Amino acid sequence: MIVGSGKIEAAFSGKLGDFTLDVTIDAPLQGIIALFGPSGCGKTTILRCMAGLQHLPGSMKVGQHVWQNDERGIFLKPYRRAVGYVFQEPSLFPHLSVQKNMQYGAQRVLGKATGWILDFGDVVDMLGLSLLLDRMPDSLSGGEKQRVAVGRALLSQPELLLMDEPLVALDYGTKEEILPYLEALHDNLSIPIIYVSHDIAEVARLADRIVVLENGKIVVEGDVASVLERLDLKDFADYSEAGVLLTARVIRHDNFFQLTYLDYRGQSFVTPLVKLNVGDEVRLRLRSRDVTLATKMPTGISVRNILKGFISEIREENNTAYSEIFVDISGSIIRSRITRAAVADLALHVGIPIYVLVKSVTFERVTRLDYK
Repeated sequence: MIVGSGKIEAAFSGKLGDFTLDVTIDAPLQGIIALFGPSGCGKTTILRCMAGLQHLPGSMKVGQHVWQNDERGIFLKPYRRAVGYVFQEPSLFPHLSVQKNMQYGAQRVLGKATGWILDFGDVVDMLGLSLLLDRMPDSLSGGEKQRVAVGRALLSQPELLLMDEPLVALDYGTKEEILPYLEALHDNLSIPIIYVSHDIAEVARLADRIVVLENGKIVVEGDVASVLERLDLKDFADYSEAGVLLTARVIRHDNFFQLTYLDYRGQSFVTPLVKLNVGDEVRLRLRSRDVTLATKMPTGISVRNILKGFISEIREENNTAYSEIFVDISGSIIRSRITRAAVADLALHVGIPIYVLVKSVTFERVTRLDYK
């Protein structure tokens, strides 16, 4: 695996009809960078500019390779850019088998100085395609087609992989089927991925960094955990998905009760048994709607995950029945969304100790070792 050096440096500013795009992106040359925001905010336009399919005034540089620099009169055509593009629709060649569709990606390799990063077998194994190679596209499920499209893009040996809402047309079950394969890309490749989505749960699970867009401009960017803690994301995402990301560590398994215990800043979470080693780190997403509060240590309840902290902030939501409660647990924040009436009844205020009851925990990323 070849590790890229340098950065992705992109800046585009111009009008497309009534829409104006004005963005500057400076991102690492590895990991998954999510472009997130509502429809029409400019996500796909940015990808098209990066790929050379759309020309807006600006610049584009990947590592040491300049793809666009209007001041110097440089604008490489799409076929001269070492970029892989995965669209919302797989768009496989219907008359070619899976194997031949993928081999088509290899045929457009440009003889780049970096050489071959992946061979056919690597891609087949990573995406679980070995049993599909002789099949035709019309016999594949939606998730299988998209995995083939990803494989075809990878075999073009890209220095940058662009993915434009690749799961948007899939149902929930099919998304869950393909997400582990996309996680494998993150874990096994050093190719940077620009990933477009308007699904906050998808972004939380896959991305390292996030760029939030609105009306053609960047409103906030940074690492996923810190950005998703921002209350103002309610303007861009389904509030039912708002919450925080935490990193916890596996400390033991209880095989009799089929439970796994996790350490989070000196306090413990318990979840149904997961196939992980002691010491593995996991990313957890806690939705604020799944977090309730108590002023005293609860007893006689079924909720197993109870953490102790103190209230660091209370924000009322204008013209709604709800408040957002920010609870500090050893320097990290957990959010709870409860009614303003509950805040009044419990006499909640900043500084008081509080118990956080977590009804549901979602695993978003796992650093896996071989489980024994």
